[in-house]
Amino acid sequence: MTTSSLETTAKALNERLESLDLAGRLALVASLEGRAVFTTSLGIEDQVITAAIGKNKLAVDVVTLQTGRLFDETAALIDKTEEAYDILIKRYHPEKADIDAYAARYGLNGFYESVEARHACCDVRKLKPLARALEGASFWVTGLRRGQSGNRASTPFAEADAERGLIKINPLADWDIETINSYVATHAVPVNPLHARGYPSIGCEPCTRAIKPGEPERAGRWWWENDEKRECGLHVPEAAASSIIPNSSSAA
Repeated sequence: MTTSSLETTAKALNERLESLDLAGRLALVASLEGRAVFTTSLGIEDQVITAAIGKNKLAVDVVTLQTGRLFDETAALIDKTEEAYDILIKRYHPEKADIDAYAARYGLNGFYESVEARHACCDVRKLKPLARALEGASFWVTGLRRGQSGNRASTPFAEADAERGLIKINPLADWDIETINSYVATHAVPVNPLHARGYPSIGCEPCTRAIKPGEPERAGRWWWENDEKRECGLHVPEAAASSIIPNSSSAA
């Protein structure tokens, strides 16, 4: 599909999704021609989406990026969620050769030393596995919400991802955290116990801390960096990422 047709399709789909509830949004995507893939980080938003997919037996592949640096609580939740909804969450791991090459250049925990090194780590542990997870997909379902950060404030329900040649679906774009919590309580959705310990956004263990009172939801991610719009690269166009890190075409 060309970039123009992707954008046209995404715009029309965005309008259709706006008037539907969560189950309806996901059912619509599942009914469209082409493979739909949901990438879950096992965070509270993603657990809500997984619950809706599982309970309604929707034809959406559920996958996760098993980075090798996840919290034990996150890894345990993968198995618990599969059991709760009788689904398979396919794990995508980084390649050992890529991890070894990263460690040789930056050191295993070199991501603390520079933004370039941190983006390179995200590239190896997230972006490359994500590319494999999305191979052949027409739709990529995510847990992005407008309230998560200023960088995500204008998140649409559907948007063209020209670089990956697919349409990204954000069925929770207009949900606030209160609505998320209410859904979890009403539907007994299993969630990461770290949320109750001050971690609203959970990534890799070395790169995530609990937030302080009054801080934005994602303040605990890559907490040693100063950029308020910091991201791992999963939801940032490659061109934008490259402008942040000169001479790094694969930066996250």
